[in-house]
Amino acid sequence: MSTAYVINPPIVPSLPVVGDTRRFAVNRIYCVGRNYADHAREMGHDPDREPPFFFMKPANSIVADGKDMAYPSLSNDVHHEIEMVVAIGKGGANISADKALEHVYGYGVGLDMTRRDLQGEAKKMGRPWDTGKAFDQSAPCAAITPATQCGHPNKGTVKLLVNGEVRQEGDLNQLIWNIPDTIAYLSTLFTLEPGDLIMSGTPAGVGPVKKGDVLEGSVEGLTPLKVKII
Repeated sequence: MSTAYVINPPIVPSLPVVGDTRRFAVNRIYCVGRNYADHAREMGHDPDREPPFFFMKPANSIVADGKDMAYPSLSNDVHHEIEMVVAIGKGGANISADKALEHVYGYGVGLDMTRRDLQGEAKKMGRPWDTGKAFDQSAPCAAITPATQCGHPNKGTVKLLVNGEVRQEGDLNQLIWNIPDTIAYLSTLFTLEPGDLIMSGTPAGVGPVKKGDVLEGSVEGLTPLKVKII
């Protein structure tokens, strides 16, 4: 017997999968803060390897590759942050680092778009970052490439071009917390579930965007991402 709801359930957010007609259903989006030393420095923080910290975005904040992203309200300082996205295929809690990659379905390219002015206000007041990080359309993402096709990247160029000019460039081997360690630590805080995404951190060079800008993000070996700010 089917369950009846007083309102229609929302459409499940999803991403295309390279080489497959089926889609990757997105459950939750976790983001790792300041996971590149050079980015930590540019934000005024010590890059020493302290325990990672996380914040979240709603699954319906995803913007698909090739789609437009609306410049968000109540902000005059929206920044780009290019990242490799880790797509979880098998859930679990207290996952050991040596088993962590067994839980990964694949990888993609994403942008952690940030209302930097609202985030800055929240920091000063000791408040959560939600208004700065978890707004509508704050998570543009490209297609997911299964690990069976791309392996488990631990090095390779991470780059963002804005209107054809390089704004951010780094390498996955510069991550303070690599992907297995990140998954292991995150799984002590939350039980990971299939469909979860982890945005793994951004290299230095974050900066503002304006309406009309075209952002092109890439991670070596993965399907690139392109989005226009409108």
